Amino acid sequence: MQARVAEVCQGRCASAAQAYFDAMTAAGHAWLDAAARPLTPLQAWEDATQYWSDFGQRSLLFWDTLRQRGNNWLEHEKAGKPPLLAFDYEIVADARTFARPVNYALARIEAPPGTRTDPDRRAYVIIDPRAGHGPGIGGFKADSEVGVALRAGHPVYVVIFFPEPVAGQTLADVARAEAEFLRIVRARHPARGKPVIVGNCQGGWAAMLVGALDPDCAGPIVVNGAPMSYWAGNDAENPMRYAGGMLGGSWTASLASDLGGGTFDGAYLVENFEYLNPANTYFGKSYNLFAKIDTESERYLEFERWWGGYFLMNREEIRWIVDNLFVGNKLAAGSAEWSEGHTVDLRAIRSPIILFASLGDNITPPQQAFNWVADLYPTTEELKASGQVIVGLMHESIGHLGIFVSAGVARREHAQIVDLLEYIEHLPPGLYGMQVEERTNGASRYDVVLRERRVEDLQQLQKYARKDEVPFAAVETVSELNASLYETFVHPVLGALVTPEAGKVARACHPLRARRWAISDLNPFLAPLKGWAEFARAHRTPRDEAGPSVASERLLAASVTAGWDLYRQLRDAAVENLFYNVYGPVSVLAPAEPAAEKLVPLPGGEMPAIREALARIEEGGFTEATVRAALLAARLGPREKRLSTAKHIRELVGREVGLLDLAAGEASHVVRQQSYIVEHEPERALATLPALVRTAEQRQRLLNILERLTDTIDLAPEQRALMPELQRVLAPTTLSQPPRRPAGRGKSQRAHR
Repeated sequence: MQARVAEVCQGRCASAAQAYFDAMTAAGHAWLDAAARPLTPLQAWEDATQYWSDFGQRSLLFWDTLRQRGNNWLEHEKAGKPPLLAFDYEIVADARTFARPVNYALARIEAPPGTRTDPDRRAYVIIDPRAGHGPGIGGFKADSEVGVALRAGHPVYVVIFFPEPVAGQTLADVARAEAEFLRIVRARHPARGKPVIVGNCQGGWAAMLVGALDPDCAGPIVVNGAPMSYWAGNDAENPMRYAGGMLGGSWTASLASDLGGGTFDGAYLVENFEYLNPANTYFGKSYNLFAKIDTESERYLEFERWWGGYFLMNREEIRWIVDNLFVGNKLAAGSAEWSEGHTVDLRAIRSPIILFASLGDNITPPQQAFNWVADLYPTTEELKASGQVIVGLMHESIGHLGIFVSAGVARREHAQIVDLLEYIEHLPPGLYGMQVEERTNGASRYDVVLRERRVEDLQQLQKYARKDEVPFAAVETVSELNASLYETFVHPVLGALVTPEAGKVARACHPLRARRWAISDLNPFLAPLKGWAEFARAHRTPRDEAGPSVASERLLAASVTAGWDLYRQLRDAAVENLFYNVYGPVSVLAPAEPAAEKLVPLPGGEMPAIREALARIEEGGFTEATVRAALLAARLGPREKRLSTAKHIRELVGREVGLLDLAAGEASHVVRQQSYIVEHEPERALATLPALVRTAEQRQRLLNILERLTDTIDLAPEQRALMPELQRVLAPTTLSQPPRRPAGRGKSQRAHR
């Protein structure tokens, strides 16, 4: 492994140098093109004077924008840091009043003027990440997860949280509170069953946690940009996964908590995010504001209002997260204890799951978002046998925050997810890849294509068959040792020395906070800035965008950015090389056990569900017969399913089939049972179809439905060839000799739906 790591490191360094050279070459050519433009001395003088006048004005406006940012931060702090939602809301339940209180609450979103929601439609519950920042990112703007769900007519609720945790609260208490929120929502909207849960980033694994601990209260789960397999990633692509090992494990989280008087400051987590891209953190974001000061200020201030709201955690909460997730990777292995003696098994989730990740996300790379599926279900057959439906959606380029806040992503991806959730519980068990395609005609701008995938296909996300995850087990061992030493020798001392009051002072002086309150109206030296900025804004001087002065500025900016990028790439290569050289040899002494091998089989296993379905192959009614006939046809057609086609079929025959009249869970059970039958015994499934529709009237109804679909839906030749077989099997003459029926069917028989 060390030889491969060294080779990768050398390759990364060479690539970094080449990227720096290419960036500087491109910037240099752009400057030469501008400098080559012939100018008279007067034109050169005008270009210089206009540029420096504009530069001075932009400087005033830039610092005034930072002053406004500081004032916004102070106002937000004074107001108690309420959720930064673009919608009005009301608090429905406050978990601070629960028997086991936590700093969470359930808020109902009020539909804006012109938008109508239907209380009888399935409700949405959105869980935002508690990972340093405050709540509201799921409804940060009109085009957001909240916005698209409201426009689709769904009642929407948001799980919010307050800045400071309740003393003694644990993540187990938080999970219980969120489960109670789901029960409250379901009681308020009983017509359509369990609510949809949408989890963003850290809120994604929180949603999965609730779905596993209380499957009866969770509907379909949408997981956006959420890390679930924390050791996963690829060399030279995902540097954040090495942080736990390079810091020696979870003891640093305990240290930060002790220095905060027993409270962990979320600003440390935000620092970790900013550490990933120093070019943007230390130069790019500020320069973008400076360069576009006339148009960028409003967007910058709005985002910074959320980015600068730092929330707190208990010492126990951050320790659980680091030990069980970031370092231990225990969630996928089923060994994460949510309370003493009780572990979380994600296979207990019975609701469909949609996973949304992006190739451009360097905080939650796709491997961390998807690999847990292969850990829980090593083969496609095991996934199907479990009855689970998992849909994966991959964006090509958007960054981590863009998954949640991008208006374009909301209108395209999130809107189609909402659309798909109307149909997802009628999908047969399996793994599906979701693709959003633009349409050139039709009422909708987009269409969703689902292609059935195999769990084994997830290996394509990996470069080295996950062998690079082996040293992370050694990190877990080292972390446990360091944490034990810290708790024994350091924690008792710091815990006694640093009081909660001292922790508050330390948090106020954190650089991320200090840069805000120091550049605000609290600073008397900035008193004239507002007036100067208003004067500059009223007398803006235009500049020549194609002139040599502006080109020189852009050359300098490109040079600084390229330099920071070079530093980042060399730093990440060095960290990765050091990580594997330190933990690679140690991992030989502490070999990793694959997460799948740590899992304890569920009681009764999964195959009994298939055996039960086959034993009931002649049981059911009209709905089961129609679903079986549709699945028999679908298995002969293309592997892709279009949502537009599903909508058309529902419009044509949806109510006649009877599936829509069933509760969501019962409808899923019908589809799941019939899919087992069709997949494992297709010939018997066809032959025993008459046992489900015993009267001539029912058979004619079924044949009429099939005929209508054949006339209006594009079918493959094999599917059309099946239709005469169905007509033969369902012909009225077969009524004279009905198939033998098993004894003891009792109330399970449904002749009509």
